[in-house]
Amino acid sequence: MQHTEQNKDELAWLDQPANVRRIVYTLYAGCALFALLDLLVPRESHFFFEAWPGFFAWYGLLACVGLVLAAKVLRKLLIRREHYYD
Repeated sequence: MQHTEQNKDELAWLDQPANVRRIVYTLYAGCALFALLDLLVPRESHFFFEAWPGFFAWYGLLACVGLVLAAKVLRKLLIRREHYYD
């Protein structure tokens, strides 16, 4: 069995702008679908703010931003010089 290498002039699947656009639009459509379902599907909430439309989406976004900011602070606290283990 002979191994064939990809032509260097060919673009990889994700290097093609049309494929990237398809992925982005699919993600947009998924977000829109879940936002619509959030408005249509009734759910039981334990606290009053859980019933707000889009609450869990905003909560997740803020949690991710908080994690990134916390990681930046932790990096400054835990960083070691380049040859620390040598």
